Amino acid sequence: MPTASTSRDTPLRLAHLTTVDMSLALLLATELQVDVEQGHTVFGISAAGPYVERVEGLGVEHVPIRHFTRSWSLLSDLRAFFELFRTIRRLKLDVLHTHTPKAGVMGRIAGRLAGVPVVVNTCHGLWARPEDRWLKRALVYGAEALAIRFSHYELFQNAEDARTLRRFLKPGRWEVVGNGVDLDRFRFDPEGRARVRAEWGIADDALLVGTIGRRVREKGLAEFAEAAHALGDRATFVWVGPADETDADTQVPHEDAIRFVGERTDMPAVYSALDVFVLASYREGFSRASMEAAACGRPMALTDIRGCREIGTHEDHLLLVDPQNGTALTAGVARLLDDPNLRTRLGGAAEERARQAFDQRSIASASLTAYGAAASDARVVEAVDQDG
Repeated sequence: MPTASTSRDTPLRLAHLTTVDMSLALLLATELQVDVEQGHTVFGISAAGPYVERVEGLGVEHVPIRHFTRSWSLLSDLRAFFELFRTIRRLKLDVLHTHTPKAGVMGRIAGRLAGVPVVVNTCHGLWARPEDRWLKRALVYGAEALAIRFSHYELFQNAEDARTLRRFLKPGRWEVVGNGVDLDRFRFDPEGRARVRAEWGIADDALLVGTIGRRVREKGLAEFAEAAHALGDRATFVWVGPADETDADTQVPHEDAIRFVGERTDMPAVYSALDVFVLASYREGFSRASMEAAACGRPMALTDIRGCREIGTHEDHLLLVDPQNGTALTAGVARLLDDPNLRTRLGGAAEERARQAFDQRSIASASLTAYGAAASDARVVEAVDQDG
């Protein structure tokens, strides 16, 4: 077994693994950047796609896994697993850090079997909800319980996921670290607001409600469309983000009440253009879009689910509404449209909380600390094995 060393003064061969390159570019950009700044050799492992150039622009070497897909398929996933195993072994890593549900399960197992000294996983959100059928929950929690056996350390973005899996966690080898965004980038941009609204034909005094994310049902497409239909005479509703091949049948009633905008790269300006930010998701690990909106000082209406509750307190920083409930979402958005003082108060409180609690660089620092803790634990285990 290679010697595990993760001193911050010692350059590492470090890989972050996700299923698709979008996650590397959008979820982990700051963490990758910090790792490069620390002098480590950093790899981003995922399926190749349109974000590879952006990942490599951070100074990261992208390593493609040809058979990786978001959807589950036994034959394709077996091919992906063996391809991943061979890739990890070839890279001779000091640390493998896995992210996202599918890559997290496969990567933890493949990494340990390939002899990586330190395998760390971040749980960005369990892909089963308490209200899901027992069979789905059993499969998800069972897969996580198995994968945890192969990791040295587990990081959680929210405490609810940690509580769900606590019976499977190794004592002293897990922690809740929260989540963060690039606070230098995400801040209110008045010039960007004016530019984006002019581009979209939105008058300065008109109200604009928007959501950011993949165009899939679990992001609350039906509920957002219902609110847009009910309140369309009082505000324009926009959805910013790409369609998703994993949810091709996304048509819902009243969809024509939404103006769909493709993916954008000027996101601080896009958030700043909004008067109200909405996230009607059914499932979130720790909503990045909501953190970004908060950092830009936007008043928010979010669903009352894990991953959104962590963004702030109802009535103090934001409004929380019942999930999968178009009527509740409509009422929450209407409150914000009707009350400019409420918008100002919640937007200011959200921004203050973001500055205090959502710094991505602190999350990257926590990851580096976890590598050291995991390495120390791995050396102790190895010494015991040798003595035995």
